[in-house]
Amino acid sequence: MKMPEKIDERLFAPCGMNCMVCCRHCVSKRPCPGCFGGDGGKPEHCRKCGVRDCARERGHVYCFACPDYPCKPVKNLDRSYRKRYHTSLMENGAAVKARGLEAFLAAQREEFTCPACGGTVSLHDAACSECGRPRGPGEV
Repeated sequence: MKMPEKIDERLFAPCGMNCMVCCRHCVSKRPCPGCFGGDGGKPEHCRKCGVRDCARERGHVYCFACPDYPCKPVKNLDRSYRKRYHTSLMENGAAVKARGLEAFLAAQREEFTCPACGGTVSLHDAACSECGRPRGPGEV
């Protein structure tokens, strides 16, 4: 999938994940609508996401708005993302809180656009969804 001119704000998940760079979203012929869309096209673990459901039940759009943040499920998810993908969902949330969602997504667009073809580089696969180019050394 080519990186759009502007990332849809509905693709920023309550936990701090930018769903635009999720491998399930950017390589699928039927892209996931993100946490705020319907369940069509979502992988099962996203349809059954307890973090998303908790945020909804508590009336929050983003987990960082909750007085109990960071809770154990968010900490566990963040730990997993740090270890497996070298990114912090909690740092993403802090950046949104500090600079705003539009600025965060603009920075993510820069970071995850393939320099070779303009495709979307998957956070999970570390490769471009269009040309397959792996993320190079020094590229985040």
